[in-house]
Order: sequence, then C-alpha cells, then structure tokens
Amino acid sequence: MKRFKEIHQQIKKEAVHIKKHFFEKKIRVLGISGSMRSVNDYAKENSNSEWLLNKSLEEAKKHGAEIQKLCLREYTIEPCRACYSTSNTHCHYPCSCYPKGKDGDDMTNILYDKVMWADIMIFATPVNNFKISSMMSLFVDRLISMDGSLYPADPHNPKDKELNIKHAQFVEKNATEEFGSGYLKRLTGKIGGIIVTGHEVGASMVISSLYLTLNHYGMLFPPYSNMYAINTVCEGTYKDKKVLTSPCYEKEARMLARNLMIAAKMAKSNPQIWWQYDESAD
Repeated sequence: MKRFKEIHQQIKKEAVHIKKHFFEKKIRVLGISGSMRSVNDYAKENSNSEWLLNKSLEEAKKHGAEIQKLCLREYTIEPCRACYSTSNTHCHYPCSCYPKGKDGDDMTNILYDKVMWADIMIFATPVNNFKISSMMSLFVDRLISMDGSLYPADPHNPKDKELNIKHAQFVEKNATEEFGSGYLKRLTGKIGGIIVTGHEVGASMVISSLYLTLNHYGMLFPPYSNMYAINTVCEGTYKDKKVLTSPCYEKEARMLARNLMIAAKMAKSNPQIWWQYDESAD
C-alpha cells in the first residue's frame, strides 16, 4: 500500500510537468518516418512519404517550430508483449519488458523521450498491403506504455501479476478527474498529423486506423491534418515518385503543417483548458 501511494504522488508530479512542458510558448514538432526505403539500402531510392514529411517539417520550421525527425528504420524496436491486457498496471512506463539501460531497446532508451519532447507529432507511412508499415506498427504498438501506464509496484519484479492487479484496484478507488490522479495518458493534448503514400488503394484505411488509435491515445487532430498521395494501378510503380513528390502533394504537405501549427497555438493559448478522460478505467 505504501508503494501504491508513492507511485500515486510521483505520477501526479509527472502530470504537472507534462502540462507545464506543453504550455511553454515554443512549439516542438516531431516527424516520424515509418518507411524502410533508402537510396543507401536495397530499394536504391528514398521514401516518398518521408519526402513529404520533410516538406511538412520545413514548413513548420519556417513558422517558428523546433523540429526533429525520426527515421524508424534506424532504430531497434522490439514488439509489444501485450502486458496491458493482463492489467493496466501490468504495463509500465518506461516499458518494463525492455527495461531502460543495457536490457532496453531503442524505444525505451531513446524514443519515449523524443515523444515526450514533442507538442506536434507527424506520422508518415507508406501503404504496405493496405496497412501502415511494419516499423510504424511496432512504434505505435509500443506507445501503449505512454497511454495510462504507471511505474511498477515492485521494481525488482515488475510482472508480479497479483500485485499489479491490486495496484490497479488501488488506482480505480483513488482516481479523480484531476489529470494524473489515476492512469496517466502522456499523449494527451499532443497535436497529430498523418501523411500516407501508396501506389494505389489503401491510404484511407491506413489513415483511419492510425487516427483511431492515436485519438484514443489522447491526441488532437485539427481539420485538414491528414493527407495521402497515390498513383494508379494502371501504371508501374517506377512512375510513382514523379507523381507522389509533385508540387500538388508538396503543397498539401505544407498546408498540413500550417494547420498543425495553428492547432498547437490554439491549444497552448489557454492553460486552464485541458482534456478529460476516465482516469479510473482502461
């Protein structure tokens, strides 16, 4: 019980820090490329979705944002082990399946911190068999650790199932509407954008699945915050690049960035307004 109360207080302090960080005047934009394609690798050509992401980041920087880009292919991201389904408190932040340090992967050791830094996140992925790329899927799955997870009740045995269930019961009993009093959804209020490229069909399915997941993680999507660039099945894929990196689609990518910047400025303008969710349930 003492440890449960300690975690409760630590999480409330983290929640205060998250809101303070978000409401700083500066706007921080994180671009996330889920493509495996690179001119230096087997594809012998750079990614179309990443090209559009670059244009969005350029536009955001032009409007005063600090920018960073993650190429997920450059990192080692292990798969989620589905602890959350055992109990909310069986999944931890940072991820205890790959604990921070020598036993952790790049998601735990590097990428969670990058996500915490960002106010705006732009997800860029190709259509791979009617879905998001494998790398983007790994990344988004591992974001579950940021979506309500707490610190382990027993740091030396974080997967103590019975203890974690008792911890969950404690949280449910003591949670209020105050941000951070229960399960801490760390992506709450971050502004989201989605860029998708593909040879033909599938873009709308990719956007829909990403949007649904990220919105349930607590992210805010303003109007015109997603775009897709596609060609046609009537032409070979070797013709895609000319179409997908055309001025038409570049214009859309830049407009997307401007809309995200507008949304961030609006969200940051009133620190008294924050988003509500049920903190006592998964």
